[in-house]
Amino acid sequence: MAYDLITMGRIGVDLYPLQTGVPLARVSSFGKFLGGSATNVAVAAARLGRHTAVITRTGDDPFGTYLHEALRGFGVDDRWVTPVPGLPTPVTFCEVFPPDDFPLYFYRQPKAPDLEIDAHELDLDAIRRTRIFWVTGTGLSEEPSRTATLAALAHRAGAGTTVFDLDWRPMFWSHPDEARPFYAEALRHTTVAVGNVDEVEIATGLREPHAAARALLDAGVELAVVKQGPKGVLAVHRDGESAEVPPLPVTVLNGLGAGDAFGGALCHGLLAGWDVETVMRYANAAGAIVASRLECSSAMPAPHEVAAALDAGAVL
Repeated sequence: MAYDLITMGRIGVDLYPLQTGVPLARVSSFGKFLGGSATNVAVAAARLGRHTAVITRTGDDPFGTYLHEALRGFGVDDRWVTPVPGLPTPVTFCEVFPPDDFPLYFYRQPKAPDLEIDAHELDLDAIRRTRIFWVTGTGLSEEPSRTATLAALAHRAGAGTTVFDLDWRPMFWSHPDEARPFYAEALRHTTVAVGNVDEVEIATGLREPHAAARALLDAGVELAVVKQGPKGVLAVHRDGESAEVPPLPVTVLNGLGAGDAFGGALCHGLLAGWDVETVMRYANAAGAIVASRLECSSAMPAPHEVAAALDAGAVL
């Protein structure tokens, strides 16, 4: 059976402080969670009832075992999550200073296993058959993951919906100019591009949301989605349909998982065939719910929670 969604990219262990507003140096207790943007998107879509899988790699260590158990617990197929001997499973710490300061500290040395995805080991038939295929900018930052990501995109060749999460993480690149040609190549095979204003600037050289959206359409995508933080989200389709949706009111506890919840809900709405505005409102609501919670993966909302937030017009 074809998957509704296959994602490809980062995985790791998120260690979140259980005390908010406390500098990391003084935090005394942490919660352990499944993490990694592409992986969280698969979890978010699974929580909404979709059949999902993730392509990634872990260390051959106890944290890697934990991630497999967590994926299965969330209903995400882990058959393409394989170990890399000699590399540790990545760990990410964050600090939580609501409402808008959440520094991240990535421990991905000497190299993250999820950047060791090899094109020769991909199940290209499954990638072509899945209804939505999701890749990230981080997957383009190093070899062999870069070649694997571009090979998977090329093999899709217009089959179904292909989402490129621009996912700009400056610590994974030496300079923005290094990323731009690979982003341009990925966009050639992409039907949906998603990013915030910093990320669309890497992809297009433009920060103004409407101009950046048009540039993404010119680069070959069918739907450009530009997340604008407190200004909401802009979505522009090649056929002329567009929507600019304000954020759902929420008391932010931890904003780090909101974008992944948005991504999973975006995929859910696209799979359901909703119009652009309905998809954006639904994805905004899912993101707001997760922003109101401490965790990421385990905070992804169920359908009834998104529906309740939309009915209320806010996350209560």
